[in-house]
Amino acid sequence: MPVRNASAVWEGSLLDGHGRMRLGSGAMDAAYSFATRFAEEPGSNPDELVGAALAGCFSMALSLELEKAGYKMERVETRARVHVDKVDDGFRITCIELLAEVQIPSISHETLLRVAEVAKSGCPVSQALKGTEITLDARLA
Repeated sequence: MPVRNASAVWEGSLLDGHGRMRLGSGAMDAAYSFATRFAEEPGSNPDELVGAALAGCFSMALSLELEKAGYKMERVETRARVHVDKVDDGFRITCIELLAEVQIPSISHETLLRVAEVAKSGCPVSQALKGTEITLDARLA
């Protein structure tokens, strides 16, 4: 399996500094700062990248698990809501909510939920985040 790469550079103090995050593939090069992470200033931040990684991994895992269960998924759109909260003297990702909307013929909502839970627990990014609560709401589109 390939090894994936990413890098980040930070310059200056926490509150006044700024940085850049880059994916080794070149697909992303984004600026970030304290304000883009902890306020509402436009820009990227590490937390949304964690959310995107989990949403992407879960979507692929769901496709696989549905196929193994005998279903052919047409499309899934997964959103991740990453909660960063103050904990003790620092901050922590305390919860990630996955919201998946699935287009698939001939499946019950109960079956979708069961298969989606298997996908959530089996995807590599979910496994890397085992110390974080991950909730799932899967719906038929």
